[in-house]
Amino acid sequence: MTTLLTNYFNNFKNSFIPNADNMPQRRYDLDWLRVLVFALLILYHIGMLYVENWGYHIKSQYLSQSLENIMLLSDPWRMASLWIISGISIRFILVKVSLWKFVSMRSVRLLLPLFFGILVIVPPQLYYQMTFEGNLNMGYWQFYQVFFQGTSEIFKDYQPGIWPHIDVNHLWYLRELWLYSLFLIPLLPILNSRIIQNSTDWLFSQRALIAITIAVLPIFIIQLLDGDDTRNKLGFTFLLYGYLIGWQATFWQRLRENTRPLLILSLVCYISVVIFYNFVWVTQDENTEQWLLTSGQLVYSLTRLTGVLTVLAFATKYLNHHSKKLTYLGDAVYPYYIVHQTIIIILGFELTQFSLGPIIEPILMIILTTVGCIASYELVKRIEIIRPFFGLKLQYAYNPKIKQLIYTLSALFIIPFAVEILI
Repeated sequence: MTTLLTNYFNNFKNSFIPNADNMPQRRYDLDWLRVLVFALLILYHIGMLYVENWGYHIKSQYLSQSLENIMLLSDPWRMASLWIISGISIRFILVKVSLWKFVSMRSVRLLLPLFFGILVIVPPQLYYQMTFEGNLNMGYWQFYQVFFQGTSEIFKDYQPGIWPHIDVNHLWYLRELWLYSLFLIPLLPILNSRIIQNSTDWLFSQRALIAITIAVLPIFIIQLLDGDDTRNKLGFTFLLYGYLIGWQATFWQRLRENTRPLLILSLVCYISVVIFYNFVWVTQDENTEQWLLTSGQLVYSLTRLTGVLTVLAFATKYLNHHSKKLTYLGDAVYPYYIVHQTIIIILGFELTQFSLGPIIEPILMIILTTVGCIASYELVKRIEIIRPFFGLKLQYAYNPKIKQLIYTLSALFIIPFAVEILI
């Protein structure tokens, strides 16, 4: 009986560990893709200052509807790609560490920067937004003091987030990645099961049209049922996709062999999305035919999937190599992500006061935002005590007991914050 229970327990424990057969040592292509997609995200948020029909914290005086067509080139698949990469990364991590260590590592690495971000990095965004909208007339330090007074009337028109008027803003990715990591755990025995493995093997052995149709159905159904409120469900869906494709050899081989057809298909989908956007979505009213809106959602869903597959295909074919630049950028991308939107909003608000024109102002925005991100990272990486608040590991070789103490204190520090997010 003891042996039977022991075997059962071991089998149950092992069901949470993905199969490591054929696992590559390192996926530099995914590291490069992560860097490039975050760089694209920064450019995208700069573009949000200038698009006419999409809401943002502040707006430039130089607005363009044509820019929306350009931004639609990456809008469907940009975040989906990050979720795919996150899912693959989780699979790599779970092979190497226990579940407990996985949860504790993810919590410290994600929630510590998130907690710091919403208290220090995000508040200037609200300050400049309220000033831009004419709802604030005070200096920043006075605002920052009022910011922590939950009963202040000046915030009555601003939606509560984690706490009254205090939200994650652009750092939502960190919050959702932590939550998705927790949600994934009870699903691991299913995802790692032989049935799922055989199903994915079968899917990737089918014709491309069949495989893409099956993969796009959940994405389309989510968009069809939830309309605009799809961010979280789609994010978790793509994270699951990432976990499943992991190091599935057939999938990656077929991607490398079909980069050109995928690119052509993605461009056709993009052109279709632009047509729907300009002739249906922007002009829609209560008389717009439902079948037309549903067709647009199907095309957009297909554009999400084909866009992700295309960038994965080109990355695995051309970017699977290491370099010193990748080492630098791989470390820098997290701090860049944390500070970039605050820099953009501050610069956007200040520069628009000078009426520099629709060419000079955006160019200056790109240059100064890049400089601001670089300067922030170069400062942060040199101050040991600040590094964990920007997602960076400690750089010095401390005594293991000291490191464990620091790690434990950090974990205890974020527990109340973690509970707040969960409830």
